[in-house]
Amino acid sequence: MEKIEKRHKYGLIGKNISYSFSRGYFTAFFKEKGLSSYTYENFDLPRIELLPALLKANPAIEGLSVTIPYKEAVIPFLDRLEGEARTIGAVNTIKLTNTGLIGYNTDAYGFQRSLEPYLKKWHTKALILGTGGASKAIAFVLNSLGIPLQFVSRNAKRNQLGYADLNQEIMRAHPIIINCSPVGTFPAIDEKPAIPYEFITADHLLYDLVYNPEKTAFLKEGESRGAAICNGLPMLQYQAEKAWSIWQG
Repeated sequence: MEKIEKRHKYGLIGKNISYSFSRGYFTAFFKEKGLSSYTYENFDLPRIELLPALLKANPAIEGLSVTIPYKEAVIPFLDRLEGEARTIGAVNTIKLTNTGLIGYNTDAYGFQRSLEPYLKKWHTKALILGTGGASKAIAFVLNSLGIPLQFVSRNAKRNQLGYADLNQEIMRAHPIIINCSPVGTFPAIDEKPAIPYEFITADHLLYDLVYNPEKTAFLKEGESRGAAICNGLPMLQYQAEKAWSIWQG
């Protein structure tokens, strides 16, 4: 009797995720490694409450990536959190095991690996634009590197800045500016966070978690003023490698 090859299914959960990097990355990775029985799919969920039904309908799923807007909302559906996910309070990788769903955070690893080559001695403070699940991993890394940070939000709460609060003094005092919001993502490529770009100098580092387009309006503004720039693609590649090692661990 011919042996039936076991199927190994992985995927991404999020909302409006047709643009996502992950499916293309893992599809190419599986092909390169000759893993013909492995697949990676996008699972677009209008509500995170649909996750249990998704898993029931797809019993071959062994691991999931998690993206906007479910990095925090997915936590109540998990059986436990591991390591940095527990500290950060956000999950971007799920491993399905015999004992349940285990949540991990590989965003922090990916961000730190991609940020460190750009850091200079004067990069001593950072502004984080946005307060969603991704921003928690960014703050975790900055804290671990000893870089003081300040959150900037459209709806500023206690200990946060609003965009209208940003002036020359604040901008010059925070030479690292990290966009953790989805503003500027394809197709809205002309949009950018509402910061006073006129105060950006060659001493600044602008980092955008957005990677589609490759060079966002936010990054273009920084580049035109001599700032160093980096998009979110290296971070995604590093976090995907880490996720794969967790799924295979």
